[in-house]
Amino acid sequence: MHCLEGTLERITYYNEETLFLVARLRCADDGLNTIIGNMPKFAVGERLKVQGDWFQHKEFGRQFKVQQYEVVLPHNEKGIERFLASGLIKGVGPSTAEKIVEHFGVDALEIIENDPGRLCEVEGIGVKKAATISDSLAERQEIMKVMTFLQSYGVTIGFATRIYRKYGEETVARVSENPYRLAEDVFGVGFKTADKMALEMGITADSPHRIRAALLYLLKEAQDEGHVFLPRDSLLEKTVEALSTGDSPLSTESVQSQLEKLCQGGQLMQEEYEGEAAVYQAPLYYAERYVAQRLREIASYQLSLDTVNLGRVEAEGINLAPAQKQAVQQALDTGLLVVTGGPGTGKTTTIRSLLALFQQHGLEVMLAAPTGRATKRMTEATGMEAKTIHRLLEYAQTEGEGFSFQRNEERPLKSHVVIVDEASMVDLLLFYHLLKAIPPGCKLILVGDMDQLPSVGAGNVLRDIINSEAVPVAKLDRIFRQSGESAIISNAHRVNQGEMPQLNGEATDFFFINEKDPEQILGMILDLCGRRLPKYKNSDAIADIQVLSPMRRHLLGVDNLNVHLQKTLNPPAPFKTEMKGGGTNFRLGDKVMQIRNNYQKEVFNGDIGFISFINKEDGEMIVRFPDVAGAREVIYDQAELDELSLSYAVSVHKSQGSEYPIVVLPVVTQHYILLQRNLLYTAITRAKELVVLVGTKKALAIAVKNNKVEARYTRLAARLAEKT
Repeated sequence: MHCLEGTLERITYYNEETLFLVARLRCADDGLNTIIGNMPKFAVGERLKVQGDWFQHKEFGRQFKVQQYEVVLPHNEKGIERFLASGLIKGVGPSTAEKIVEHFGVDALEIIENDPGRLCEVEGIGVKKAATISDSLAERQEIMKVMTFLQSYGVTIGFATRIYRKYGEETVARVSENPYRLAEDVFGVGFKTADKMALEMGITADSPHRIRAALLYLLKEAQDEGHVFLPRDSLLEKTVEALSTGDSPLSTESVQSQLEKLCQGGQLMQEEYEGEAAVYQAPLYYAERYVAQRLREIASYQLSLDTVNLGRVEAEGINLAPAQKQAVQQALDTGLLVVTGGPGTGKTTTIRSLLALFQQHGLEVMLAAPTGRATKRMTEATGMEAKTIHRLLEYAQTEGEGFSFQRNEERPLKSHVVIVDEASMVDLLLFYHLLKAIPPGCKLILVGDMDQLPSVGAGNVLRDIINSEAVPVAKLDRIFRQSGESAIISNAHRVNQGEMPQLNGEATDFFFINEKDPEQILGMILDLCGRRLPKYKNSDAIADIQVLSPMRRHLLGVDNLNVHLQKTLNPPAPFKTEMKGGGTNFRLGDKVMQIRNNYQKEVFNGDIGFISFINKEDGEMIVRFPDVAGAREVIYDQAELDELSLSYAVSVHKSQGSEYPIVVLPVVTQHYILLQRNLLYTAITRAKELVVLVGTKKALAIAVKNNKVEARYTRLAARLAEKT
């Protein structure tokens, strides 16, 4: 085995997924050498000591295949300056690096590490910046030690950073003790990565740790797909399949044994139903039982009101149809009511009427919705402030990355009435926390469209409540915005009833462009968003137009659409700073989406914002999120950028609760699996002013005919109907 030491001069190729690196290393004795191997993406300017072997590549000549590596701090002024200016050290860019080295010479790194206060001797560096520089260098060195440990397990530098920030100096010890904890503790590290590490560390295929981790992982995966539980036989089968290898098949009995131990320990719960056994994660089990019990209690509340004067409501210009009047009366007569209906059926008018009546009687009313975008719409429609359910319940950061709600049974909401809009988006766990905060005697009114896609989280709460037939439901089905006024509304209802939308070309707000070839469809979407639609509607190409897609992968999936839309709508320019994170190259002005709840930053899964500032020197990016009270700016560290994705195109699921001026949707047979009626219906109803479908009538017809609603394993409807 040979050894090379030198400064990284250029990265020729790097694969984020496999960690395969091809780079040029400048060595003092023999000049530039090509090194290859599985390594983190070092920064140009870093000094490396690598061990490995030389070999002759047929096409590219002599190369050095790296087996082991370590980062060596540079020892001359030029190397130190390049290292500091590489972007690895927060607070240091080329100019600051030059000043530091000019002032301290070859002692610069030692001073940063051991006497950072002296950095204040350099012009432009204060106490705070000096501490940032010192901390960043220390963290970089520690991360590289962790990376050396993790490199053979395929862990990327981004994940290594997250792992280090979670466990700090205890990283190696904690991961060695139980690598499966990574799947629970570190965002983005899944069971498969942890399992690969564990097996390479010598954990046996039938280890109880491994089986229990797989059971928990599969139930969590099912939760992410919307299920509240899994049938026991199905869970056992999936676990055996996931863990068995050709050499080491697992027995169902060994998995069953560990399942029983998890149930005995209280992490999982089992319950017999319909001749089978349901296996729940404990929080979901208790949440489902509580929700059913609490809904029955709320439905029994009787809030005595004096004579209801609908005339006063109508005198304010709110005209009610018979079904709306009935809904209003039901809301006054019962503690719990569901108001459901499609677009244009008067749900918002009904809410406004109820607000007027409740305020007539001096009642305290609170408005809420699942997302910030939905609360903004609710506030604009009613003239009264609406809050997200999280803010209504006063969530607060706890130790680590956790959170808790300050409003609960001990400290309930101070309200006589709570009205929740877009209730189809509310998942079981969030609904559980909401119900815990509803005070005795408080009315609860749920408003939503049960024909839209269900919540992203586990459960199908609104549909389950309606299907149980145990709760009063007011169904609004009269369309108040006539087809002559809105082809979006009329076509949405046609789709929902299993009829093809009208594509006769007479409408000014609903268009279908017939195109079969996926490449041509991609080009058409780029032309529509970049040129034709902004001109036709005098609109902002980035803020006003939203491309939706059923899928993430493939040519017309969200990921590829975003790459091309970014090039078209926000191309590179000298004044547009860029920063890479999470495999994405973010650019000043990009439209982005938060893809996980971050309670510390108060941003949530699905929130859309715009990049307003990038500071490469400090490794920070600012995203401006529109809010009911005005825009809010949120700072992201470079290691946190995998919480964001480009959002020129988003999935139909992610679009729930939003309205956009213009919606563009590819409808192609390549998306066959996801050509579903409720998905198409949800996409169309996101648009306020204009819908453009691009694809084939065949694909459109498949979606309209496919009324298969993906079943979710949930027992809420049964519990409500059984009253147990």
